Amino acid sequence: MKTINEVLIRMDQIVADCKAQQSRIGYFAILYRQVTRRVRDGILAGEFEDNPRMEVLDVLFAKRFIDAYELWISGGKPTESWRLAFEASKNSGNLVLQHLFLGINAHINLDLGIAASETMLGKDLAGIQGDFNKINSVLAELVDGVKTNISTVSPIFGWLVPLAKGKDEMLLNFSIQIARDGAWKYAGEYHADLDKDFQIKDRDSNISKLASKLINPGKFLAFIVKIVAFAEWKSVSSTMDQLDVVAQKI
Repeated sequence: MKTINEVLIRMDQIVADCKAQQSRIGYFAILYRQVTRRVRDGILAGEFEDNPRMEVLDVLFAKRFIDAYELWISGGKPTESWRLAFEASKNSGNLVLQHLFLGINAHINLDLGIAASETMLGKDLAGIQGDFNKINSVLAELVDGVKTNISTVSPIFGWLVPLAKGKDEMLLNFSIQIARDGAWKYAGEYHADLDKDFQIKDRDSNISKLASKLINPGKFLAFIVKIVAFAEWKSVSSTMDQLDVVAQKI
């Protein structure tokens, strides 16, 4: 894949496959497809500092998710951060928002820094920081909109929110901004280190620990999650359709 339109064609195929297979990976795929559409529209409107370069970044970024997905469904082993997200998709007891955050965790905290560095290969990484932040802003806007409208697929999710007050609870306090800032710091470390494999393995080890916290909240919250999950829509394809409606309205 070399163009954003090729990425969108593949994303459409992944969404269709997830619907057909009732795979909860489709929740993240729906959201990320809309992010990609927004970036494409922004490129066409000339919204970025360097629009041709943004297409390169977007393709490299998307390819990391697509490659991880294809590796997993073929029986291979992607990064641990993605493996945990994909394995969690088999569990009907996880919340829609958990599935979304697991995908975002792997894609922002690990993949984005790598994609940014690869886009600026042989160049000063600082030159892309503005557009790096813009792609995160698109994602943050969509995630905030989904959270605001999550009641359409998770009627009693609001019960969880008061429990986050004063607690270091990963599931409820997950922040795109914090993820973005960490991703930019990592991009600099990855860009400067000649041992790219070590950088990926080390970062993946840390980010997979965050994934585990998203999957396994504290005992009390885990009990509440079960109650909330029980009230969520059971049809994966119907939930995907509703998420798509919400995402396209934001």
